[in-house]
Amino acid sequence: MALKVGIQLYSVRELMKQDPIKTIYQVADAGYKYLEAANHNALEDQGIGFGVSAEELKKVLDDAGAQVVSAHIYPFNMENYKKVIEYNQKIGNTTVIYPMEYFSSRDDVMRKVEMYEQMGKIAAEEGMTFLYHNHYHEFQEFDGETVMDAIVNNTDPAHVNLELDTYWTLRGGVDPVEAVKHFGTRIKKLHQKDLVKDSKNPVNMFDIVGKDTIIDQKLWVGTKCNDDFTEIGYGCMDIQSIIDTANKIGSMDYIILEQDATKLNQLDSVKRSMEGFHKFGGIVWE
Repeated sequence: MALKVGIQLYSVRELMKQDPIKTIYQVADAGYKYLEAANHNALEDQGIGFGVSAEELKKVLDDAGAQVVSAHIYPFNMENYKKVIEYNQKIGNTTVIYPMEYFSSRDDVMRKVEMYEQMGKIAAEEGMTFLYHNHYHEFQEFDGETVMDAIVNNTDPAHVNLELDTYWTLRGGVDPVEAVKHFGTRIKKLHQKDLVKDSKNPVNMFDIVGKDTIIDQKLWVGTKCNDDFTEIGYGCMDIQSIIDTANKIGSMDYIILEQDATKLNQLDSVKRSMEGFHKFGGIVWE
């Protein structure tokens, strides 16, 4: 078992805004053949978020020798769900991902978990996979249970599973290797980035915001420090152990680069991470 290396196109979001077609060719030329879309405008555009039709995108992917293996969709709700599924089916993608949510109470968590179960069931009926992607605040506890545990404990694994972001797991105060072991086969994909070695901030974000603070979008954005991110293999995360543990479990197919922030040109950044990925064993490119 080995993980395939992919890229979340949010890593090159500024280039995607300028020219999504050209950017797809560029990341494919850089060696990233497995793409994860990032659509933050899904109420207006149910595709990859840049006004590209499914038919046009499929032609570009075929020409570039690439494929969309998953898609982050936001806002992602029952109103636009059917169109989101239809678009992704047309381009050959079978995995839709809920990329982020905020939680204010135990009741709020459970309402949203119920929605994920409903969406996951619909996805399964359409032959698709539904995943939830975490940040650090899903490791906050409500009534003694983390949001992450609430998601896996109150959904059917036939309907809802996880894309574990190992960087944000670490920033949530949890060892990513232990998290991979803990959630086990509920994890289907990994997100990987790296944490700078000389950060001026605590690794655990709850040491900044407080463990019991209600985290909303304003607080989350206001406490995120772009200087804490670096390219794959150039920071302090034990990425090899994450890969090794994932391969032992065997349920994860892709390890996907997501570069939230960089001091480099975004294309140069993902190329540098490509070089970093080659430092590790247990991964494949084709």
